Amino acid sequence: MRRSRTWGKDDIVKKLFRKVKNKLSRALLLLACIPLGIGFVVLALVSRFAKRPIDVGLGPEPMINNIYHKKALRHAGYSVETFVSHVYFITDDFDVKCIRKNLVTASMRLMVMVLFRYRCIYIYFNGGPLAWSPLKRLEPYLYKLAGVKVLVMPYGGDVNDMTRCPNYAFRHALVSDYPLFQKFRRPHIVRQIERWTEHADIVLSGCDWVDYTYHWDVLTLAHFSIDTTGTRAVFDAGRHDGPLRILHAPNHQMIKGTKYFEKAVAELREEGVDVELVVVSRVPNHEVRRLIATCDVIADQLVVGWYAMFALEAMAAGRPVLCYLRQDLIDLYTFAELVEPDEIPIIQCNTRNVKDVIRDLARDREKLAAIGERSRAYAVKHHSTEAIGALFDRLNRKMGIAPRGR
Repeated sequence: MRRSRTWGKDDIVKKLFRKVKNKLSRALLLLACIPLGIGFVVLALVSRFAKRPIDVGLGPEPMINNIYHKKALRHAGYSVETFVSHVYFITDDFDVKCIRKNLVTASMRLMVMVLFRYRCIYIYFNGGPLAWSPLKRLEPYLYKLAGVKVLVMPYGGDVNDMTRCPNYAFRHALVSDYPLFQKFRRPHIVRQIERWTEHADIVLSGCDWVDYTYHWDVLTLAHFSIDTTGTRAVFDAGRHDGPLRILHAPNHQMIKGTKYFEKAVAELREEGVDVELVVVSRVPNHEVRRLIATCDVIADQLVVGWYAMFALEAMAAGRPVLCYLRQDLIDLYTFAELVEPDEIPIIQCNTRNVKDVIRDLARDREKLAAIGERSRAYAVKHHSTEAIGALFDRLNRKMGIAPRGR
């Protein structure tokens, strides 16, 4: 039996001392930041009169989306750079990498560069370079003073305030994969949603992010873009002997519903169904693209309720995709006339019926190539760098940013 702790006088004194110490530390930090903040205000005012050489800067989160967004914007005639303060295992193919052991120092250096280099920046709700510094609350005002336009868009973890999420399975999955995320990060997430919704020139939303972004200026299916001209599409899914090969590449296994894919395939194999599941995690993007070409079907996710980059890379390559799409989101994007009814070619499934769906595909492989062709057409129409580039061009012009010479 666990003993209950009795708080004595010394414990109370220690607790009060820690509180006073923490408040004093924060106060001293804020005092130290005052001259730094004044310095950034001066720099922002000076930069207003600088001739910035680059139209759009994308960062500082090291998202592979930004690499594709760069191609989309260049297709529309803009000069573009990607900039980051750190990188992930997925890719490090960014233009400006200001990587330091001290992330705050890297943030400060990047901020100075951004003020004098870019006419417009595309950021996520985490914020720009100062997101990791004590001056993050000042950042939106610096852009106003400098005349730098800001487009803000979500990617997921930057807006996941789960008190706003109607999908309880996703809530449970997120808590399972990241037990401390909502417990300690939620107040910060709420503040950054408020901050950038209020101060950004354009708020872009879509995907399941609409659950968390209470306002948007522009709604999209998802801002993900894919270079379809650089992706070879082969519509041969299911047209070979041997097992039906399914590729699954989860970065968060509970969120992606990995165990349901594994359970379904294991049970089907016991029944004698010729199917194979290939699961890879934490591999570079070029390796994922190579594996997509070797498999018949791509298993995206069964929990979140919408598709993302992995599904798009598969569709661009002409591969059918298994994915759970929430009906209310399908209804929203149909209502907003972003898609036609029944236009989305994804093979709908969920945690309850994924086994039956895979069994049907294994028995009737002939239809997979046709689904792959529709998938490729969908990716080209809605998510190609040409399509997203045209969208970004409209939004930039709305902010008063046009490609030089046009």
